[in-house]
Amino acid sequence: MLTLENLTLAYPDGESGTLLALDSVDLTVPDGQMVALVGPSGSGKSSLLAVAGALVTPTSGTVTIDDRPVTGASAAERTRIRREDVGLVFQQPHLLPSLTALEQLQLSEALSGTRPRDSRSAAREALAAVGMERAADRRPHQLSGGMRQRVNIARALMGRPAVMLVDEPTAALDQDRSAEVMDLLARLTHERGLATVVVTHDLESVPVADRAVHMRDGRVSEH
Repeated sequence: MLTLENLTLAYPDGESGTLLALDSVDLTVPDGQMVALVGPSGSGKSSLLAVAGALVTPTSGTVTIDDRPVTGASAAERTRIRREDVGLVFQQPHLLPSLTALEQLQLSEALSGTRPRDSRSAAREALAAVGMERAADRRPHQLSGGMRQRVNIARALMGRPAVMLVDEPTAALDQDRSAEVMDLLARLTHERGLATVVVTHDLESVPVADRAVHMRDGRVSEH
C-alpha cells in the first residue's frame, strides 16, 4: 500500500516567494488498485510521482510503503527503496540501442549487484509477464512503440516492487496501443497486488483504472 499524508513540496519562486508544487496532498492506494492521476500540465502530477518514488524529498509530510517510512530515510535507504520497493515507468522507455530486450532488463539487475544467472531468469520472467518473451533477443529498432513500452514496464517489474509509478505511458502511442498498455498495467496491478499510480492525459484510458484522482494547483480531489 502507498500512503501519502499531508505532502507539501515548495520551490523558491523569485526573491521572496515560493511555488507550491504539492499542497497538503493526501492519497492512499491499496494493494491491487490502479489509480489514474489526471490534471492539466503544471498541476503537480510529476512532482507527486517524484516524491512518492523517493526521487525528491518533500518539504513536509510523509510517504509510506506498506507502513514503512520513505520520507526521512537515508540516501542509501532511498536508493534501496527505488530499487526494490518501487517500479518506475517513465514516459520514454530510454532503451539502449545496442542491447536486446533481455539485456536491457539484465543491465538494471547488474547495477543492483544481482548475479548474472539470477538476473537472466528474472528478466525472462518479467518479459513473459508483459507478453514479450518472443522478442527477448530483439533490439529497440526492431520493436514497435508499444513493444518498447512493454519492455519499459518489464524493467520496472524486475525488483518485484510493491508500488508502480507510471508517467504518461501512452503519450507516444496510437489509440489501440494505448489501450493495450493500459489494460496490461491494470492486469499486472491486480495479478501482482501492486499499488499503482498512472499519470495520464488520455481520458479514454481512465475507465480502465479502479479510480481516478484529479489534480490541480498541487491539490488532489476525487469525484
